[in-house]
Amino acid sequence: MKLVTPDFGLVIWMTLTFLTVLFLLSKFAWKPILKMIDEREKTIEDALLSAERAKQEMAKLNANNELLIKEAQAERDALLKMARETKDQIINEARDKASKEAERLIAIAIETINNERQKAIVEIKSQVAHLSLDIAEKLVRQELSSNDKQVALAESLVAQAKLN
Repeated sequence: MKLVTPDFGLVIWMTLTFLTVLFLLSKFAWKPILKMIDEREKTIEDALLSAERAKQEMAKLNANNELLIKEAQAERDALLKMARETKDQIINEARDKASKEAERLIAIAIETINNERQKAIVEIKSQVAHLSLDIAEKLVRQELSSNDKQVALAESLVAQAKLN
């Protein structure tokens, strides 16, 4: 039981040693330790403040990025709208131009057809006239092949001429 209950001398030496260590620590170690603790606390506070500032800056940057994205989307939409309008305008112009060209070609074709029809009619009339003259010549030769027929024809022409 001697180990559990210390002697009076041992308690004095332990107290004296403890007070010496306490004095030495307070003289040489407490100030540097407290200074280091204060510095560490200050660096932690600075780090927290820096982190908070960085967080705020990130929030600002995110807001700016969102604003830039919205502006870019609006600009993209405007460009797409302008491109669609330009495309529609080009298509309409091409359609109008093609329609006018088709109308012009149709008018030229109609005019060409009418000219060709007129030429064909003139040619047919010419051929009919030639055929009529050939037929009439053949008939007159056949009719006038004899003298009696020539005299009868001359008399009938004279009679008709007198009536007119």
